[in-house]
Amino acid sequence: MTERRAPPDATPATCPHCDAPFPTDRLRDLHVGHSHFADATDRERTAYEDALDADEDDLRMFQYVALAALVLVYFFFLMTYAAVT
Repeated sequence: MTERRAPPDATPATCPHCDAPFPTDRLRDLHVGHSHFADATDRERTAYEDALDADEDDLRMFQYVALAALVLVYFFFLMTYAAVT
């Protein structure tokens, strides 16, 4: 689960609807769009869509990196097996 506490020395981004603190503006925008979409302003909805796009991009990059790591591990074991036998 995502950490919702802000660092002690930082000013947390707070939800304008429920005053929940978030460590980043992006997490706050995701929260507002997900939990308060009906009450959100047009600016908040746009920020939510932008944060959602960025989140999807980060997730896609993680998937590519994970796939590359699995392929490298697979070929490492394949070459190790080929060298041993």
